[in-house]
Amino acid sequence: MAPNVTHNDSLDHDFRIMVQIDMEMEAFNSNWTHCDYIATFLARVISHNRPDSVLFANLFSSALNELLEITFRSNHVGGTFVCKISRHGDTERVELTFTCSEDERDFFKQAVIRLRGSHAEANYMDSLSNAADLSRDMLLVELAISYNAAVTLTTVGDNTITLSVDLPLGGLTH
Repeated sequence: MAPNVTHNDSLDHDFRIMVQIDMEMEAFNSNWTHCDYIATFLARVISHNRPDSVLFANLFSSALNELLEITFRSNHVGGTFVCKISRHGDTERVELTFTCSEDERDFFKQAVIRLRGSHAEANYMDSLSNAADLSRDMLLVELAISYNAAVTLTTVGDNTITLSVDLPLGGLTH
């Protein structure tokens, strides 16, 4: 089993689950618009008690949609897709658990390792100036840089991973 990979070691907060959806991976991957529908719905569900709930819902929906699109692109049709959202203070944790191939698992593992590097922000800025060089992991890098997100990857089984992203959006809406 592959080791767990962490972008930020401060992920051991006492997060409380707010909402979780489970669906068959085949159903999730059957339509690209599921990413937007799920992101919009879940953002509205969890934004009710934030000071500026509309702004928070927009920020969270955008970030979650990007994460769902990453999952969608894994194109694995077997197994179950789980999206769990938890909260601790001003931070929302999105945990996406899904089946994927070994190549996809390795891709996510390498993406999270690249986020740890001291040059992550500089590489991100360079990539933005040259659209031809945009890598597949750019969505994760953008969340880490633009949203100050902490990213973790956990191997759940031979073909299942959990991608956890801590988004400190609550502090951005004050």
